[in-house]
Amino acid sequence: MDFNTKAPIFMQIADLVIDGILADKLKAGERIHSVREMAAQVQVNPNTVQRSFTYLQDRGIIFNQRGVGFFVADDAFAKSQKLKKDDFIKNYLPEFVRRMKLLKLGLKDIEKYF
Repeated sequence: MDFNTKAPIFMQIADLVIDGILADKLKAGERIHSVREMAAQVQVNPNTVQRSFTYLQDRGIIFNQRGVGFFVADDAFAKSQKLKKDDFIKNYLPEFVRRMKLLKLGLKDIEKYF
């Protein structure tokens, strides 16, 4: 995994799980990698992964079945989508809209690119 400097590593790992859920690669009820497996996969300290998993668990996206592992929650897709939408609206959209206004671009102008 290539980490960037704009977000804490634990958040980037949490985003990796969330992106898997939103891309339908991780489905409700599916077991995800253990803390140690994920740490080895992304080459970070297991404590960093544990922090990511705690973040996701606190938001109801994953749950821990003691002695078995972590699993994707039944409503993980909806919760992940809301979390990412809220993040986008709060952290990315204001700058995007500001630049659109500076450049005098409307939605029709950018629609043709997508």
